[in-house]
This record gives sequence, structure tokens and C-alpha cells, in this order.
Amino acid sequence: MKPIPVHVLKERTDQGLLIKRFTGGEEYNDEIKRHQPHRDDHYIFFLLEQGSASLMIDFETLILPGGCLYYVLPSQVHQPIRSDVTDGWFIAVDTALVPAECRKVFEGNLLLQQPVCPGAAQTAQLKELLYLLQTRCEEERGGTFGTLAWRSLLTSFLATLAGHYERSLGLQIKSSRAAQITAQFRALLSAEMRTLKSPAAFAARLNVTEAYLSEALKKATGFTASYWIQQEVMMEAKRLLYYSPLTVKEIAYQMGYTDHSYFSRLFRKVAGMPANAFREQNRK
Repeated sequence: MKPIPVHVLKERTDQGLLIKRFTGGEEYNDEIKRHQPHRDDHYIFFLLEQGSASLMIDFETLILPGGCLYYVLPSQVHQPIRSDVTDGWFIAVDTALVPAECRKVFEGNLLLQQPVCPGAAQTAQLKELLYLLQTRCEEERGGTFGTLAWRSLLTSFLATLAGHYERSLGLQIKSSRAAQITAQFRALLSAEMRTLKSPAAFAARLNVTEAYLSEALKKATGFTASYWIQQEVMMEAKRLLYYSPLTVKEIAYQMGYTDHSYFSRLFRKVAGMPANAFREQNRK
């Protein structure tokens, strides 16, 4: 098997934005058939107007009902499984175009994000916004003000989506120090999981004490820093076991463990089975 592929947005558009509307589900199904398990170097957003779809993301299968919003982070391995979509939207966005406040919401949750259904009236508003965004993006390909126009519309869509997720999750990004620390930890963990392994190391990078970091995480998520470090490292190891041809020893080294025997014991403890057993079971 080949290593986990990464889909690069620049290979499909030079604008940093790709937006498509699917009618009748045919175009959507043609699109997803080409997409084997992969990562993206960008965000993916969905608005499903009618029908339903299922998506496997990091070994969990999610059902996306009609009228729902959903997004996929750049680091997540995902694969569309089935679609009965009759109408919907697909939006791919360069991470540089996602406002920092929106990224705090999208990336701040350590648990797997779930679909959000904002209601018929709000879904209709989002559809109108996406129609306008698609039109301006296609018509205004050049010029300072054309670019500014569609980027403003994109920011409006992203801010609206982040607002729905913030309300759904009960997040208080500005007022809760625990939520702020959790979001910062989540971003650092995603970037440095191969080099930082201890709560103390993460706390030092975040300029807080180890005790305060674990307290904040436990308040926001119910689990300590040690738990989340192990979960993130083992999730990446699972991705590599499933999607890549690397041996367990090679995966251990890639994940920053010089002692592959220790890595194997840790994997068995967290996953409940040996690494090779996980690979055999999930490749059937």
C-alpha cells in the first residue's frame, strides 16, 4: 500500500477556494468516488440540503443528515463511504483564509467534531450566501476589489459556521481561560505530537504549569493532558498502520519513539490490542 496521500488545494485552484454545488447527487458521487482515504492540506466544509451521506473519519463512521453542516480538518484522514445526497455544497478552503477566531472553534475541540443542523431558516440563509460566494468567485477572478469581495463573503460563511458550532458545543472562547488553553493545547498537540511527549513539555511551551494544564483540560474535556497526548499519538499511529506500508518499528520511529518495544506496549495499552492485530483487523 502507498503512504497516506495528501490532497493539495493548489493543484486544483490558485484562488485558495474551491466551491461546488451538487444537484441530484450525481456530481457529488462522482467526486467522492475519486477520493480514496486521504488527508487534505486545507479545510473541507459541507452543507447538505437534502438526503444524507456517510463519512469515515479517523476510524469513526458519521452519518450526515440533510440540513447539516460539517467540516474536516487538514490533519484528519477521511473517506466518503455512501451518499444519498440530492442537493448540497462542497467547499475547500486554504487554511490561510480561515480567520483565527474561527480556527479556535474548529480546531479547539479535542473530541471528533459532529455535524450541526442549524434549522431550515438559517440553512436557507447559508445557501443564499454560498450562491453569492460561488458567483462572485467565478466572476471576479482578477483585481483587488473582486478578490476582496469574495473573500469577505467567505469570511461571513466561515464566521456563521463557527458561530453555529460554538453555540452547539457551548464553547466560550473569549471568556473561558480553560477553553483558551484547550484550543492552544489542541493546536500544539497536532503540530508537535512527534517531538513532545510529556504534559510538562506541553505546559512549558504554553507558559503554564503542568498542573494547571491538566486542570484546564479536565475542566474543558473531562480528561487530563496525558490522556490526550496518548490519544493523539495513537490515532496517528492507527492511520499509519491502516493506510501505509510502514512496519510497526518504522511507525514507532516516525512517531518519535526510539524504543519501538515501548511504543508497542503503549499501543497495546491504549488500543486494547497489538499494533499488527489492529492492522490485520481493520484491513479485512
